[in-house]
Amino acid sequence: MANNKDINQKWFLVDAKDRVLGRLATRIAILLRGKHKPEYTPHVDCGDGVIVINASKIRVTGKKMQDKEYVTYSGYPGGRRVKTMDYMMKRYPDKVIRQAVKRMIPDTSLGRQMLKKLKVYADAEHSHKAQKPQELNV
Repeated sequence: MANNKDINQKWFLVDAKDRVLGRLATRIAILLRGKHKPEYTPHVDCGDGVIVINASKIRVTGKKMQDKEYVTYSGYPGGRRVKTMDYMMKRYPDKVIRQAVKRMIPDTSLGRQMLKKLKVYADAEHSHKAQKPQELNV
């Protein structure tokens, strides 16, 4: 069993260019949760940090660009908003990856803590050179 003192967290750099969204999100979620480590403990945040670059260049299979919808609701009558994946990729490519990963992580306070270690950028520039991320080929 791991505890907070024993955890050694690293940072990984993932290039999302020409990667399939679901497969990429699954691999990122495994890294954030720490399931790739032998000392994985479900109730402790033993995962690593992940920096994703080139989020605007991901691929999806089939007709998901036109058919997949992102729905938000304000809570007021008539407040339902529907945006297609094509629209989201043009305006907010980082949110597409972040939401795919968020849905693969537990919806608890520990899951929110894990998600804070995910940094997503639409292009190849990022501001986390001080963390010395290791490049990861997904």
